[in-house]
Amino acid sequence: MKADYEVHNAIMIARCMMQIKAKFDTDEGLNFIQQYYINQGLKTFGDDGKDAVDKELRQMPLRDCFTPEFVKDMTASERKKAQSAMMLLAEKQLEKTIKGRLVFRGDGTREWLSREDTASPTALQEAITTTCVIDTHEGRDIMTMDVPNAFIQTYMPEAKEGEDRIYMKITAMMVQILIDMAPEYRKYVVLENGKRVIYVRQTIRFHVEDLMSSHMDPKVNDKFSKWLNMRYGSIKACTIIRGKIHRYLEMTLDLSVKGNLKIRMDDYVKNMLEDFPIKFNKDSKQETPAGNDLLEAGKGSYSIVVSPDTSAESLRVMKWMIDGSFAVHPDFKSHTGGTLTFGGGAAQVMSKKQKLNSRSSTEAELIAVDNVVTMLLWTKLFMKWQGYPIKKNILYQDNKSAILLEENGRKSAGKRSRAINIHYFFITDQVEKGNVKIEYCPTDNMIADFMTKPLQGEKFRKFRDPQD
Repeated sequence: MKADYEVHNAIMIARCMMQIKAKFDTDEGLNFIQQYYINQGLKTFGDDGKDAVDKELRQMPLRDCFTPEFVKDMTASERKKAQSAMMLLAEKQLEKTIKGRLVFRGDGTREWLSREDTASPTALQEAITTTCVIDTHEGRDIMTMDVPNAFIQTYMPEAKEGEDRIYMKITAMMVQILIDMAPEYRKYVVLENGKRVIYVRQTIRFHVEDLMSSHMDPKVNDKFSKWLNMRYGSIKACTIIRGKIHRYLEMTLDLSVKGNLKIRMDDYVKNMLEDFPIKFNKDSKQETPAGNDLLEAGKGSYSIVVSPDTSAESLRVMKWMIDGSFAVHPDFKSHTGGTLTFGGGAAQVMSKKQKLNSRSSTEAELIAVDNVVTMLLWTKLFMKWQGYPIKKNILYQDNKSAILLEENGRKSAGKRSRAINIHYFFITDQVEKGNVKIEYCPTDNMIADFMTKPLQGEKFRKFRDPQD
């Protein structure tokens, strides 16, 4: 039988396991399973599990989910496509309640359905935080919603080939009429081809059945919530949350102060610590170089601060800090760190291990830029279609040699750099097209360094604190 790893690897793994065992006191053991098949779930949750199964199954006939069919009346193809259902039980972390989920085995659909037709609609994390920055900048009304049993209530219309998507806008004389009726709309008037135009924008973020809607006029969200309950809340009402503080995708979004977005995950971290009770031995307890009040000061939160000026110029300048930490992993691969700021805290962050080994810190910096450049260009386009065309897209680095390579491409490559794949000079083309501008940032001010390694002491405290 072929071994999964060599002898020297086995020795290293054994040493790591012994170090972990010596460092942590885990008398109670750890259970990483959070979702169970029905048999194990009923053993784990008891009567609460039975109630969850009963609640999940009762809604199926109430919502007319299934239409019985005789097997003899089905074609061979239909019988082949028939799916088997599974009942899963899971504990909802925050509510501490048991939830039953009746699901189908998706692997049976792979032969005749594309991934696009079976994937759940989920918004990118970067899109959620970026649109929340816009929401707090404009002072929009925010509403979060949970649609009960969204999948089995979804109407699937047939797509019409060549059908266009239309965005509504108010033009010409209608603009003046609207301003006369509601003067507060005057500041939203823009010129388009010599005509005054008002765009009606409502932003809705979808993550399967969890929605977050924002609009300048609270009445728009009122109408949307009524429509949701009319369409999906006949048996169980949709959960609607209004106000300036929302819980969305395990994040607590605080938009209490205009121009200031705070994202916290205190409850999530607290539940994580309760579920995985790892306790340090007394021998391993030591003063952290970052300060004794590290946990109290940080509180698992970070702040995204946006200038509240009405000109919105702060949202038209993106500043990217990108850094590469050379050969910091056990296999000597480097690490990429990146942050996006609109002038305050980090609107987007990235921390990832590089997939290939580099031969120098300059090469690691070049690879780091290539890791982030896709999101850098995507965010520029995303902001444009959110109504904020970017005037400056600035990339900051603390390695001047890497900047020369990125600006000049192969012309600045020396003997040690000639072997760098041409793929990593994609950024050079973007600089020439004006999509990004690269500037030097001193290492002491490179916030992205926070995302590449465990900083300590003064530098940790400097980058941890909200940036003004």
